[in-house]
Amino acid sequence: MTQALVNGRILRESGWTENQVVLIEGDRIARIVARDSQWSAERTYDLQGQTLLPGFIDVQVNGGGGVLFNDDPSVASIREIGRAHRRFGTTGFLPTLISDDLEVVSRAVKATQDAIEARVPGVLGIHIEGPFLNAERKGVHDASKLRWLKEDAIGLLTSLKGGKTLVTLAPERTTPQIIRKLRDAGVIVSAGHTNGTYDEIRTALDHGLTGFTHLFNAMSQLTGREPGAVGAALDDDGSWCGIIVDGHHVDPVVLKIAMRSKRKDRFMLVTDAMPTVGAPAKSFRLQGRPISVNDNMLVDEHGRLAGSDIDMATAVRNAPAMLEVDLAQAARMASLYPATFLGLEGHFGRIEPGYRADLVLVDAGVRVLETWIAGDAASSATQ
Repeated sequence: MTQALVNGRILRESGWTENQVVLIEGDRIARIVARDSQWSAERTYDLQGQTLLPGFIDVQVNGGGGVLFNDDPSVASIREIGRAHRRFGTTGFLPTLISDDLEVVSRAVKATQDAIEARVPGVLGIHIEGPFLNAERKGVHDASKLRWLKEDAIGLLTSLKGGKTLVTLAPERTTPQIIRKLRDAGVIVSAGHTNGTYDEIRTALDHGLTGFTHLFNAMSQLTGREPGAVGAALDDDGSWCGIIVDGHHVDPVVLKIAMRSKRKDRFMLVTDAMPTVGAPAKSFRLQGRPISVNDNMLVDEHGRLAGSDIDMATAVRNAPAMLEVDLAQAARMASLYPATFLGLEGHFGRIEPGYRADLVLVDAGVRVLETWIAGDAASSATQ
């Protein structure tokens, strides 16, 4: 069936366009043509002048809809998390497991494999955030779960087939050789919860590290005599930085300074979302500890940040005000840039012929009106 999306303001690779028709066949964008040209479709959606963006891709989603992935690493959990975040424009995501026993990691990888095979909407792979982290920068991760990354865990971390695997680790808790082996096996390696020195992080970058998980949070800081992980991230022009733009995790002034330090297309929006996103309950338990929303922040009983209560639409909405970027740049930070980080830029993150029809329709306030995943609309207002 051919679908036509008409009467919208569309963000394309070249910029904003109007008076064009997006024609979808199956799960792909087939053509984009002038509205007054010859075209036909079996179903037409009138976008009513609203804004059509590439679907958002979130590489760090711990939970949503009242579900925490660690509590139940299953296909049902992944499906519910995806459903909750889709309401906020997320059409692609990595369910994220924070530090846990390796048996739980194994279950999470299997659940992700099963979800991909079951074609659960939006799931692109898995993010394994720990347990190979530094206890000195553990944040709310359970210190009893943390361990060194050795050769015996490589098979587990490379076992997902047909999807992307992102591993967040502390480079000083493994070896450069193991980082290279993960990279060579197709795993995307990111530094996070690390107290590594600049030299340790630089060595990891030379051996296959390509990302930094929630930049500034839970990592060695940039100081006058030791640049730390933050300094390494900003000094390396090719690596990717995930940022949580909620006004709490990092001061917006600091993020603006960071974005002047390296290529802007190496910053991507992430949520680090917890079960409270898309759920009425604003509290939950994380590995036995109470977590609740306090002044729009998720904190544990000691007041430490514990993930976030932010969604991708809010992050895109915040970015122009907090980072002084325009909406087009903010949207790319939520779509094309994470797609490129994952090596999926040839299929996701653009509204162009041949790309998967993962789309989000928003109003002037960047509130989500509709989403399409692989050409399927969440709801329909067929004209």
